[in-house]
This record gives sequence, structure tokens and C-alpha cells, in this order.
Amino acid sequence: MIQVYTGNGKGKTTAVLGLALRAAGAGLKVYIAQFLKGKKCSEHNALKKIKNIKIEQFGRGCFVKKVYGKEDLELTKKGLKKTERILSEKAYDVVILDEINIALDFGLLELKEVISLIKNTPKKTELILTGRHAKEEILRIADLVSEIKEVKHPYYKGVRARRGIEL
Repeated sequence: MIQVYTGNGKGKTTAVLGLALRAAGAGLKVYIAQFLKGKKCSEHNALKKIKNIKIEQFGRGCFVKKVYGKEDLELTKKGLKKTERILSEKAYDVVILDEINIALDFGLLELKEVISLIKNTPKKTELILTGRHAKEEILRIADLVSEIKEVKHPYYKGVRARRGIEL
């Protein structure tokens, strides 16, 4: 099953972390690849305590904006290669590609590479892609698509990300 969480609202990563927790509670093995992220957040502390969830980051210390460099490209490619290997080994029941849609939107990955990865996902593996600006081609082949819509956000009132809530 292929799932996509997209849209301009806050909560895509939070949603899939909840899904990972549910899967782990059911005894499933979960792999999370975070693209464009390299800063450890509070969820990493919790996930380290759950033996059947593994999380890896393929980004620098800050979340990459539209302007990126060679290091960002290399880390993103490394993440894709690692994910391909993880899927081919069939060792995980759930594989989450956090922010892969942004990596595609920024041009750090080729759409054909990601489509190939999706099509080569073992049938018994739940593959979940997150991030804004999901490509139409991915939305068409997904089995489940959730769009997170921003209605209001405290950021626009000057409220910075809070530890344990956004970080």
C-alpha cells in the first residue's frame, strides 16, 4: 500500500510518526528516512527507545530551503539509495520517506527515480511519502492520499517553533 501525506499545513511528519508508533505497537518493523532534515528533534529521543523503529536523516543541520548546495544533493541521493536497499532487503514492514516530496519539488531527486522506487516496493511493505507539493504522478499511483491544509498557524503571529510541539 502506498500512502501520501501532503499539503501546506503543519502535521504531515507528526501524522506519520503516529502511524510508526501504531505499527511498532503491533510488532511491525518501521524504517524512517528523513530527507533534507539533519537536526535532531524531540521525536528522535522517543524513537530511540522503541526497538523496532529505525530513523535516519539525510540532510544538514537545518531544514533545506529552496536554495541548496552540492552537500544537499549528495545527502538526498544517499537517502534514496539507502531506501532502495532497505526496500529490496524486505526487512521492514513500514517504510516512511519523510519530506521526499520536497526533495522532488526542489529538483534534488528525479521523479522517475521515485516512481521506480514506488513501483519496486514489495507488496507487503507499507510505503509512506510526506512533504508539500506531491507530484500528480505520485498522487495517481498512491492508494491513500491525505492533504493537510493550513487554516491558521501561530508562526504568522511571531511564535517560534516550540520544543516538544514542533521540535
